[in-house]
Amino acid sequence: MRLDKFLKVSRLVKRRTVAKELCDQGRVQINGRPGKAGSEVNVGDVLTIAYGGRMMKVRVVDLRDHVPKDESTALFTVLEDWRAQSGSGPE
Repeated sequence: MRLDKFLKVSRLVKRRTVAKELCDQGRVQINGRPGKAGSEVNVGDVLTIAYGGRMMKVRVVDLRDHVPKDESTALFTVLEDWRAQSGSGPE
C-alpha cells in the first residue's frame, strides 16, 4: 500500500493531500529512511511522522483499503508519541 494512502486510511493524517505534503517536506520516514508519498508500506515497517510540534513513531500491524473510524487504530501500534509543547522527550 502507498505511504500516503496508509496515513489517510489509518487516520494518522486527515487527508491524503496532507500526507503527500508531509512526505514531500521530508517529515515522514519508513524504517529510518525518508518516505515518499508513493513508497510501499508493509506490515512490520516503522513509520516516523513529524507534524504540528508532534513526533510519532508507529509500527504497521495491518494493511486494509478501508476501515471504519473506530477500527483505524488497529492498523498500527504506537511506539513513541512526543509533543514539543509538553517539554518532555519521547515516551
